[in-house]
Order: sequence, then C-alpha cells, then structure tokens
Amino acid sequence: MQKENKPLQHPDPIIPPKEHVYLEGPKSRTYELKFAWRVFKELISAIRTLHFVGPCITVFGSARYKEDHKYYECAREFGKRISQLGFTTMTGGGPGIMEAANRGAFENNGKSVGCNIRLPFEQSHNQYMHKWMTFEYFFTRKTILIKYSYAFIIMPGGFGTMDELFETLTLIQTKTIHGFPIVMFGTAYYSGLMDVVHMMAREGTISEEDLSLVLLTDDVGEAMNHITKYIKANYKIKPRKNFWWLFEKR
Repeated sequence: MQKENKPLQHPDPIIPPKEHVYLEGPKSRTYELKFAWRVFKELISAIRTLHFVGPCITVFGSARYKEDHKYYECAREFGKRISQLGFTTMTGGGPGIMEAANRGAFENNGKSVGCNIRLPFEQSHNQYMHKWMTFEYFFTRKTILIKYSYAFIIMPGGFGTMDELFETLTLIQTKTIHGFPIVMFGTAYYSGLMDVVHMMAREGTISEEDLSLVLLTDDVGEAMNHITKYIKANYKIKPRKNFWWLFEKR
C-alpha cells in the first residue's frame, strides 16, 4: 500500500516588517557592513539548506491563480512530470502556480523545494515542500532559484515572473549559463511579449540564436520533451557527499 503524501504544515516564523530603504545614497559604513553580512548569511544559509536537493527544474509563475484555474492544473502536471523525470521541482515557494508545481511533485513522491520571499502581502508558504527557505532579498532568491536548476518553466505571471524570465535570458545571452532550456507556457499570454522579443532580434539588439533554447507552447508533453532533449544531451549529474564536520544534512 502506497504511503499517502500529506501536505506539510510549515510554521510561519514571526518576522518583523522590512525596513523601508529609500534612494538616499550611501549610508554609514556600519550600516553597509551589516547589510553585506546579512546578504552573505542569507546566501550561505540557502546553500546549506539546498545543497543536497538534487538537480532541479524551476517553475516560475503567478502567485494569484487559484486552484480552479487551467494554469494551476498545468503547473501541477509539470510538477508531476518533473518528478517522473527524476528531478526536483523548485519554485518560489508561495501560492498559485508555485503551490501547484510543488503540489504536483509532492503528491507523486517527487522532491519539492521552494525559495519563498518575505512580502507584506500575497506571499505565504505553501504546504507542498520538503525543504524551503524564506529570503529577505529578491536578488539572493533569484540567484538560488537559478543556481540549482537545469531548466526553467515560465508560466503566466506578473512583474516578478517577468523579472525572473529576463534575468534567466540575460544569463543565457551573456553565456553566464549555457545550454539551459526555457519553456514559456501559454501562447495566448506570451505571444505579444514574443513579438517584442523578435522585434529586438530584427533590430539587432539581441541575436536570434539567443532564442534557440526558448520554446513557446501550450502542451505540457512538448515542453517536457524540449527540456529532456537538452538535459540528456548536455548535462551529467554529479553526486554530492555530505561532510559530517560541516554538520551537513541531506
């Protein structure tokens, strides 16, 4: 009899609201040093938390879609397919599309992890993650969401999703990361954006080859085939050992 995967109850820590930082220019050296330390500490904590999660596929998308929306179901199917491929599903750890992808993996005995962000509204932890971390800074969060992933699925979303999409595209364009497939899911949603991107190519501000790894589709199967083709051709998974003297846990 198969063990039922029940949603995990993640206690929300009581975290004070963020300090509002305005465009004031440099602050005191003490403040800047403390800021640099907080960034360093956040990155180290994330690396220690997620070092053994295995190779990931990251699913980006809106936090605002509800369970009855078609994109929620599609994201849930992606989580399932990612788990069947033997990869870990990574998301931004919140509700909506993120919850759906985590849920699809979680309910099908796959690994499910998240990188949440502390916001005054909208973002809360979903219950379908085996490991997760809450970030204070968007730029450290984006670094980790990309760092452990072998492919990226961009579901419909808002400004945050667009930020993540173009950050990833920029890293590919500049050869900072190489050969990582991107799926933009939702032809009706993204067709206008792709028209703008192709216009950039015609104007010469980007190259058409920068888009060779990008697939625009409405078909989950086609998306996973696109990802699988590049993963099998380009990547080898290296096992990671934990060191007891670093107090590392799998």
